[in-house]
Amino acid sequence: MGKTIISTDKAPAAIGPYSQAVRTGNLLFTAGQVGLDPTTGNLVEGGVQAQTERAMQNLQAVLAAAGATFANVVKTTVFLADMADFAVMNEVYGRYVTPNPPARSTFQVAALPRGALVEIEMIAVIEE
Repeated sequence: MGKTIISTDKAPAAIGPYSQAVRTGNLLFTAGQVGLDPTTGNLVEGGVQAQTERAMQNLQAVLAAAGATFANVVKTTVFLADMADFAVMNEVYGRYVTPNPPARSTFQVAALPRGALVEIEMIAVIEE
């Protein structure tokens, strides 16, 4: 089974040797997205709420480039710089994944790229 690299200019370009997403068979694996504005390459201002919003918009663009939506997502992993931001992140995240949210794990980590407050990655199933 081969793999297909997914890329879109509607989400930030990779800032290292990785792909925005990779599809193999009917599975899609996204790279983690932080709150980078795809046009400026800078973190959006406004704290964890704004960064979560932007990360979800970035993921939405990557999913769309692969022919998917949040409805296709079966698993997400959320990384927070501070677990005290959980409720704010959760409120924004929840608006994107209703009515049938995917399984999710959330972790507090020591640091995220570019000083981000939140990073989110997803796994989706796309019908053949």
